[in-house]
Amino acid sequence: MGDLCAVVLAAGEGQRLRPLTAHLPKALCPVGNTPLLDLALRRVAGFGLVGPADVAVNASYLGEQVVAHTGDRAHLSVEPGHPLGTSGGLGKLRDWIGGRGVLVGNADAYLAGGDPRTLLDGWDGETVRLLGQPVADTSRSGLFDGHRFVGFSLLPWRRVRDLAPAKAELVRTVWRPAEAAGELEVVGFDGVFFDTGTPHDYLAANLHAAGGGNLVAGTVTGRCVRSVVGAGATVAGDVTDSVVWPGAVVAAGERLDHAIRAGRHLTVSGR
Repeated sequence: MGDLCAVVLAAGEGQRLRPLTAHLPKALCPVGNTPLLDLALRRVAGFGLVGPADVAVNASYLGEQVVAHTGDRAHLSVEPGHPLGTSGGLGKLRDWIGGRGVLVGNADAYLAGGDPRTLLDGWDGETVRLLGQPVADTSRSGLFDGHRFVGFSLLPWRRVRDLAPAKAELVRTVWRPAEAAGELEVVGFDGVFFDTGTPHDYLAANLHAAGGGNLVAGTVTGRCVRSVVGAGATVAGDVTDSVVWPGAVVAAGERLDHAIRAGRHLTVSGR
């Protein structure tokens, strides 16, 4: 698809998920035993965009982990020091984008059901499009035409070509200016969305991925109810509505309820 490329934003620090993200970047946190970044790359592939010519991933916080995990699946844009934000990250990729429209996806957006590809239906290559879901309380801040943004946007080259590789966010440099000019469209998404930015939403996304049952890739000798257990993890205790990260341990006599376990001792409540 020569006139369109994709950028998966994976540079963020994930501060609201700390201490889970103290040693693992948010983009690599697993949902349903699959790193969020991999889920995003799969969604982008659904648009027919694969490989380093058509897909880019940016990295900054613990960027070496994102770079190693991405490998040759995408063009890599490393932002040294601190993340440049959603706008600055695109600005740093202007030469790579090279005149194309851009599908921009947040690595931490969990989508299930629905079809994000409706973003492209009838697109004229000139307007800015956001994937959104309607909300009941339209007085909330941060909405677009009564919708909350659900992680994917479509930007024409003319809105990208002048973006600076400096810290800034798309909501201020592109989305709101396009809205003010009458050049922003919201495309409804009728599936499930979690931004996974907080422990509560991160846990909710995992439990949704488990589909009301268990997703077990590790070893369970204890009790496991509606939970996700990662590869190499060991559960000898009791886990309910919880996530056990790859390689983590829940010892005999331990009980987790609506929690995330990393390593042997780190437990974060998802309530």
